[in-house]
Amino acid sequence: MFRYFGPPGTGKTTTLINQVEKALGAGVLPNQIGFFSFTRKAAEEARDRAAAKFNLDPKELPFFRTLHSMSLAMSDIRTDQVMQKEHYKELSQIMGFELSTDKRIDYNDDIPSIVKANDPILGVINLARLRKVDLRDQYNETDIEESWNTVSYVAKSLLEYKKQNEVYDFTDMLEQFAKGAEHYCPRFALTFLDEAQDLSALQWDIAHALDAKSDRMYCAGDDDQAIYRWAGADVDQFINLEGASETLSQSYRIPKAVHFLARKVASRIHRRYPKTYKARDFMGTVRNIYAVNELDMSEGTWLILAQAGYMLAPVATELKTDGYLFDYRGTRSISEKVSEAVNGWEQLRKGREVTGAVARTIYSYMSTKDRLKRGFKKLPALGDEDMVTLDQLIADHGLMELVHIVGTAWLESDIRDCIWHEAMDNLPSAERAYITALLRRGEKFNAEPRIKVSTIHGSKGGEADNVVLFTDLSTASEEAFRKDPDDTHRVFYVGVTRAKENLYLVEPQDLAKSYDLI
Repeated sequence: MFRYFGPPGTGKTTTLINQVEKALGAGVLPNQIGFFSFTRKAAEEARDRAAAKFNLDPKELPFFRTLHSMSLAMSDIRTDQVMQKEHYKELSQIMGFELSTDKRIDYNDDIPSIVKANDPILGVINLARLRKVDLRDQYNETDIEESWNTVSYVAKSLLEYKKQNEVYDFTDMLEQFAKGAEHYCPRFALTFLDEAQDLSALQWDIAHALDAKSDRMYCAGDDDQAIYRWAGADVDQFINLEGASETLSQSYRIPKAVHFLARKVASRIHRRYPKTYKARDFMGTVRNIYAVNELDMSEGTWLILAQAGYMLAPVATELKTDGYLFDYRGTRSISEKVSEAVNGWEQLRKGREVTGAVARTIYSYMSTKDRLKRGFKKLPALGDEDMVTLDQLIADHGLMELVHIVGTAWLESDIRDCIWHEAMDNLPSAERAYITALLRRGEKFNAEPRIKVSTIHGSKGGEADNVVLFTDLSTASEEAFRKDPDDTHRVFYVGVTRAKENLYLVEPQDLAKSYDLI
């Protein structure tokens, strides 16, 4: 197995995809190439890039996947046998013990949702299996309030429930594939494995099985960016892997000032593969600030990062007040529905047509009291693809021509003269205030947000012209830092190395509870 060590911005994924393109150009059949990424999004991006270069249908590259999705697809487990929240709800009722599984479990990504977002007991059970360690040992290592008897009871109940109902959970897919790899694993001419530093011990079993079934296997990763140990990642296997290796030495992202700080942070990591890499030929800046609102973010791309999610909520409030469009932990600051309604209304006012679907969205923010006639709220006579003008809505679809608007007094007005917040009188006041601030700043609702607010873990693989990094530590991370500082060093190394030009370090609220980057 050939390793690429890829420090931040050195093009790990691009290097692998270039190898894919080289192989396709040499005549290797598309279905003989396996390309495995940590998330479905990354796998699909790699697939689409290769398909576009060689004019292939993406379906002709069936093995551009995550390890989990391959394990499910190639094993004997049917999709209707995969456990979802309703199964865990039923299990809770059987046990008389409530499990917190309110979110739908995504089996396409390689960080199990049941570890990262749901019940702590199920998390401990799953983590032990991913790490291939005894459950009691994992329990003793984990900071969890529940007693060992409770954890043991849930583990036994889960096993019995799955057996009786012939259903399988997230980790069963991997375990079954790894156990029957000789039978399940396809034979590949070439196999590629991205973000290898994030694989768990169980996933490494599958990686070795893929290696045995491949003429050639390449893996890429960076042990300094191994920030998923809490989800079972075994970075030591990547570091100690036998075989030839190459370090990608030129960063195309990191400027000199940021690079200097990044190297300083990396030098604190004890368990690491020694490597050097070069900054790009641009100085950039690293500067301390006291608050995010000191910064003018009207230009360029921005990443606002913190070690824990709760630290970011005040930032979102400030950005809304200042009228910035942004992405908050994967969600747009203005919903697509609201954006569609406001933009759609303005199109109508200009005499243009909108689809029935857009008109329906607009109507959802109008009252039947004096904007819409009764019975027209859901536009029953208009199909989603039908095109309609404002005059047609008035004539045929229940929109009132004369309405009252609230000002210093109740005034009667032609609906054609009403701007968006006058027409859509059921828009929440907070949304109206935010939209007004957005328009005042000149933000376009349908644009891709230039500003992203995220945890450091959520930013992995991302980059921006400007990075704002909170150095505060949560109580939990303080304790983790004392036990194993390497994990914290790696997290902040990832945070620092997202910056393409400027890095802003936010002064912590409590110096005693912060990470010292300087």
